[in-house]
Amino acid sequence: MGQTIVEKIAQSHLAEGPDRPLRSGDFLSVRPRHVMTHDNTSAVIGKFKGIGAARVADPRQPVFTLDHDIQNTTAENLGKYAKIEAFARDHGIDFHPAGSGIGHQLMCENGYVVPGSFVVASDSHSNMYGALAALGTPVVRTDAAAIWATGTFWWQVPRTVQVVLTGALRAGVTGKDVIITLCGLYNREEVLNAAVEFAGPGVASLSMDARMSIANMSTEWGALAGWFPCDEVTIAWLAARRAALAARGVERVGAADLERWAADPPRPDGDAAYAAHIELDLGEVTPHVSGPDTVFVMRPLAEIAAKKVVIHKAYLMSCVNGRGEDLAAAAAVLRGRTVAPGVALYLAAASVTVQAEAEASGVWQTLLDAGAIALPPGCGACIGLGTGLLEPGEVGISATNRNFKGRMGSRDAACYLASPAVVAASAAAGHITAPEAWPLVEPRRRFTALASPAAASERVEIIPGFPASLRGRLLFLPQDNLNTDGIYGKDVTYRELTREEMAQVVMANYDPAFVGVARAGDIVVSGMNFGTGSSREQAVTALQAKGIPLVVAGSFSQTYLRNAFNNGFLCVELPALVARLREQLADRVAAREKTIVPGDEVVVDFTTSTLTWRGEAFAFPALGSVPQSLVVAGGVENLVRSRL
Repeated sequence: MGQTIVEKIAQSHLAEGPDRPLRSGDFLSVRPRHVMTHDNTSAVIGKFKGIGAARVADPRQPVFTLDHDIQNTTAENLGKYAKIEAFARDHGIDFHPAGSGIGHQLMCENGYVVPGSFVVASDSHSNMYGALAALGTPVVRTDAAAIWATGTFWWQVPRTVQVVLTGALRAGVTGKDVIITLCGLYNREEVLNAAVEFAGPGVASLSMDARMSIANMSTEWGALAGWFPCDEVTIAWLAARRAALAARGVERVGAADLERWAADPPRPDGDAAYAAHIELDLGEVTPHVSGPDTVFVMRPLAEIAAKKVVIHKAYLMSCVNGRGEDLAAAAAVLRGRTVAPGVALYLAAASVTVQAEAEASGVWQTLLDAGAIALPPGCGACIGLGTGLLEPGEVGISATNRNFKGRMGSRDAACYLASPAVVAASAAAGHITAPEAWPLVEPRRRFTALASPAAASERVEIIPGFPASLRGRLLFLPQDNLNTDGIYGKDVTYRELTREEMAQVVMANYDPAFVGVARAGDIVVSGMNFGTGSSREQAVTALQAKGIPLVVAGSFSQTYLRNAFNNGFLCVELPALVARLREQLADRVAAREKTIVPGDEVVVDFTTSTLTWRGEAFAFPALGSVPQSLVVAGGVENLVRSRL
């Protein structure tokens, strides 16, 4: 069986892992082309030094971009920025100071991201790199520090959902409308923790700015990556950026590279195995608005415009919609008009380069003449920092990527997301409206779940210190989406508890009886998306403190999974076992038992990658040397420290 593009790109950046073609579920060590950090570089430096690293393994890998809190000119923040710049200078790392732009935009326009490359960042919108046919995915700060120190980090290959685009967008419809439509139409976790591969004849009709918007917001859709194929649009965009960089004396993309990608672009195999197919006719997409306060509720613009929802603030900014095409669309709407009384329109380009181009074309002045309030190129209000935050009782409409309650200001405010043209039209009208009349059209939902190949039992070599097998009493926690607050509540998250105290409060918010039922050596089995929610590490370490050696789940939140292995805690994904438990224990699940103790033991054989319960064997993705090393070392920091 062939490989998906994610499997192929991961294979080409493999540092350690299975000695066979990679497939979904595999653990490996990856050597990424680049790792970007932004204002959080300061925290990564602390982790880097904490693991005992003295030098960066490959100074060409890291890229520093200051973009989040750039409006903060306090001595404390400026001092932090100065320390980051000094670290970059001392280690020979590429550094982009505050005011240069948003990191993801800088990574793309400065030639760090190229087709077929594996590029990561300690920021969730790293998915945007997929617009350039790269594999872009986020990492946590500990991973970034590990990459600085060793050049590598561990990763698990996700399943891939193929999104086939047909038709073409009608005039006035944007990439933002496409991704808002997808988020609202497929809001039942269809792509959660998956890689999304865009394909089909409709891709060719999408501009690079549109692709960047869609790939960027695949994060909000729940995906770990959003990949577009390399085609004429990609090559033309890269060629233009190459010329612009050459004028500054910078060469990161060569002419030979462009010829190679044009002749033989990275592509999936024809017989690749996908987890699901989605089909979207771009001709069915009309302008849509999401929210308030969630991307998973979307309404056609024609419907919400009729309600004339009054707004107080509007935003043209961010890494999803702060590029030239976006600003030009907004300017076309506002030319000759002004922002409505009582409305503030905030404007920030994705980069200083984008702003300079908008100034040269007259677009920037058109927006200023309409009353837009210009801010420096950066994240700003999108991340809830700086000028223009939503106050209690206010309503905002934004061309940013997230409208979570409280993200852009007060939790007592409301925020909608829309395309730049809709934001501009709404700012001029004083209420949510369309720049032009649109019919009420609902795109069709076309989703096909495919039978993923079952994990094949596979003989694995066990490294010293890792258990060849585990045997323990099964505890079944049947709930899907068991979140980190249920595992380790907010009331204790910010208190310094001993391990013994942590063991007495684990799972208290999910099931107060759990602590009395569970005992050391038990193996916990739970439903889908285990560990969703916040990134608190205590949701892992509290289970360790209780003596739980392993959690098996239908699937895991990727943040939880990273925290688990980064702390040396075993997790195994086994949806077939969860399905069998639901079937065998249906009466107890129906009775809403929180912690079910069937009275059986499970036997987990890591040499054959199988779990046996009631005489039935279930195969799970092999845990090779990469995850084993993390467990034996007691976590990634210890592992990196030992290797240094």
